[in-house]
Amino acid sequence: MSTVTAPVETPPAAPARPAYRVTGRRVLASEWAKLWSLRSTWITLGLGLLFLVAFGLIAASRYKSGYGSGHLDRDFAQSTAVRLSLFGTNFAQLALGVLGVLVTAGEYSTGMIRSTMAAVPRRLPVLWSKAAVFGLVALVVGTLGAFVAFGFGSSIVSGTPAAMSLTHAGVVRSLLGAGLYLGLVGVIGTALGALLRSVAGGISVLVATLMLIPGLISLLPSSWQDDISPYLPSNAGESMFALTHDSTTLSPAAGLLVFLGWTALALAGAAYRLVRSDV
Repeated sequence: MSTVTAPVETPPAAPARPAYRVTGRRVLASEWAKLWSLRSTWITLGLGLLFLVAFGLIAASRYKSGYGSGHLDRDFAQSTAVRLSLFGTNFAQLALGVLGVLVTAGEYSTGMIRSTMAAVPRRLPVLWSKAAVFGLVALVVGTLGAFVAFGFGSSIVSGTPAAMSLTHAGVVRSLLGAGLYLGLVGVIGTALGALLRSVAGGISVLVATLMLIPGLISLLPSSWQDDISPYLPSNAGESMFALTHDSTTLSPAAGLLVFLGWTALALAGAAYRLVRSDV
């Protein structure tokens, strides 16, 4: 008696899924896409550029009117076109720093950080990519705003003692220094957002560091002020784009090194918490 054995049908093999590797380039591309997908990015960058240019023009116009009327304010007596044009840097740094905080802390508030870390389990590349992407954007916006403000501001104060051109010694260095300073402020904001994981907390620390602490230092004895004040983040950053210096301020190179140190410290703190604690 013979038996007939039915052939065993094997299911068709599923097509092999392409292997995707997490690379630094892909993480950067992801963070770039996320940055520009937010409406707040466009609005805040626009405000930062507006603050930098508008306040520079206002300062230059005020100097011009005071000089023409013969009632120049004491604060503007020794001003130059560079100093007047970069008057809005203090306001632009707030807009760019706040956006830097939102870049990282915003993901914690929405819970999107869990998806981000699931896609990039090693975590630290996410922090480096966020800082690099936004730092570059803030650098470009700050540099563009500085040159635009100087272009208009120098034309306003033309024919006055404050008049300068790009060919004057130190002018290009000051404008590039202002852009670099704003770019590093954006990186610090990104680091604070990752360190504190709170939008309100990150913004509060940023504002206190850049604006409140320098004012509180003035309450200390004069000898202490001279030793501490030049090394504060805002004062060290200001020396990066100041056209002239004295014994109480740092040189541009020293100011850059000090501010880079503050930036590295903020990034180190953010990296430590990112690795040591759960998201």
